[in-house]
Amino acid sequence: MSKHFANARWEGNLPKGNGKFTLKTSGYEGAYSFPSRFENDKQKSSPEELIGAAHAACFSMAFANSLDQAGFKPVSIETEAEVTLDKTDAGFAITEILLKTKGKVEGVDKDKFLEIAGDAKKNCPVSKALEAVKINLEAELVS
Repeated sequence: MSKHFANARWEGNLPKGNGKFTLKTSGYEGAYSFPSRFENDKQKSSPEELIGAAHAACFSMAFANSLDQAGFKPVSIETEAEVTLDKTDAGFAITEILLKTKGKVEGVDKDKFLEIAGDAKKNCPVSKALEAVKINLEAELVS
């Protein structure tokens, strides 16, 4: 079993406070704030951006593995995750994640590429953890 650790600290009230997160294995640190999460201040990160990074990384790995297991040679998989945070009747919620992936893969046709991408979207561990969220996929095979 593999365990992974992160830490987050928030100081102050919600609208004026600030937070810092640390990924314990790598020591990577980042900052987050109310404006970076709920407004358009992009000077700091947000929990949704971290979820997006985790999802894009997990999907890319799962997709590359699925392609390899199917007998194709993945050269590169690049995935962007667009995580939507909306105010709903029940409060704020992550309502949708759009995965946009481009893959350079030897020996696969477009239909098989799209089929394997859909399977990877459904079965990567982060997608499974986020089953309550609508997850969409745009996949492009590039040469």
